[in-house]
Amino acid sequence: MKRAIDIGISASAIVLLAPAMLLIAILVRATSPGPALFRQLRVGRGGRPFRLLKFRSMRDDAAAENGRFDLGSPARVTHVGRWLRRSKLDETPQLLNVLRGDMSIVGPRPEVEKWTTVYPERWARVLSVRPGITDRGSIEFRDEEEILAASDDPGSTYANDILPRKLDLAEQYVDRCTILGDFKIMMDTFLTVLFPRRSSHRSKTKRP
Repeated sequence: MKRAIDIGISASAIVLLAPAMLLIAILVRATSPGPALFRQLRVGRGGRPFRLLKFRSMRDDAAAENGRFDLGSPARVTHVGRWLRRSKLDETPQLLNVLRGDMSIVGPRPEVEKWTTVYPERWARVLSVRPGITDRGSIEFRDEEEILAASDDPGSTYANDILPRKLDLAEQYVDRCTILGDFKIMMDTFLTVLFPRRSSHRSKTKRP
């Protein structure tokens, strides 16, 4: 049933959002050199790699597509990219990932391979389900980029503070996944985008 809901929602959303997605693609191409879409290798269900799709929000960089980029560094983000990230419109191409079975609408956010080698036993459990466009971790760490940018050591902050909490929430999802729970996460995600609030985690990692 979850897969049927994913197909129904993603197919309907692609049709409804097609004009807006076309305009975004044109805007991205017109305001910075490079492709409209950003494809990055992520780890999916059962450890299978796949290419996650986003509208490009940073200056073109082949290394980033292979999972190598600076945590917490906003230097390469374009002006249009900042708006896309705030509105989460950069994530809409992932509806295509959902339609072809790489992802689900709701599920643990997929990571690059580098971070799945940290806490491997926990990741094995999390990767027993399809990764998703949104989950509780995405909501709780909605301003993750700002948290990392404020840290003296973004890599350490992510590995020791953010990632363990995300894995806690992902494991809870794996244990308690329900259709009703998925719809609640979708609604909470929508409300978070419309009415953003500062994360409670920001003050813990901010530079003195």
